[in-house]
Amino acid sequence: MKPNVQTVMMRSFERILTDIAPHLSSEYAVGSSSVIGLMMFQTATEFERAADIRVEENAAMRKIFSGAVGILPTGDLRFRVEQAASSSDPSLKISELDRANDELTGLLIEIQAHAETVEGLEARDLETQIWDELARAATARRLPHPITG
Repeated sequence: MKPNVQTVMMRSFERILTDIAPHLSSEYAVGSSSVIGLMMFQTATEFERAADIRVEENAAMRKIFSGAVGILPTGDLRFRVEQAASSSDPSLKISELDRANDELTGLLIEIQAHAETVEGLEARDLETQIWDELARAATARRLPHPITG
């Protein structure tokens, strides 16, 4: 048997909300079961999309790094940006994608801070690319609510 995590979580969520919560007598128990159900719904959603989101974010940051190399002075930051631009995700395991994402995000913050200290259109363009990616990533990671979507 190969359990489908998304199906198991969604059906469990439905059962908690429709079969269990209505039969609980304490407000606390009803509230707790509703929160648990909501977490199950959101976990199912995240399970389905987690790798896709992280791979897309990592690729977008690497693309920004490739373009940023030209405005960075020679030195440690530029070397690390060059290395990151040519790196790849180690696997599709969420833990490894998260580790790569954390490292890339830290470097993105460093080049953002650097760009803020540099004059010129290239630095402003880099800042815009970074902010656009951060906004896109935040929207992609937003968790839906079963009622509002």
